[in-house]
Amino acid sequence: MNPFFKQVYAVVEQIPYGRVVSYGQIARMLGRPRAARVVGWAMRCCPEHLPWQRVVMADGSITGGMYANIRKALLVAEGVTFLMDGRVDMKSCSWPG
Repeated sequence: MNPFFKQVYAVVEQIPYGRVVSYGQIARMLGRPRAARVVGWAMRCCPEHLPWQRVVMADGSITGGMYANIRKALLVAEGVTFLMDGRVDMKSCSWPG
């Protein structure tokens, strides 16, 4: 497994219940501020036991194609709040790491 992917998964594993983090935040936490896209690639093959639903776009948008609705339902069940336009309320739910 790619060593950077392992680092990404170690961060994702720590995201608390009811909180979210952006791809870019994870990249910055790992000292690679321009690697948000690589974080996204890592999340495409994220191990199932990790809280993958807690990683969202910087503006709170939910990605995931056909899994976006599942991701949103999981976040709603965790108490994550959403804005009127369907994006996660990053001001109230973002995890600073």
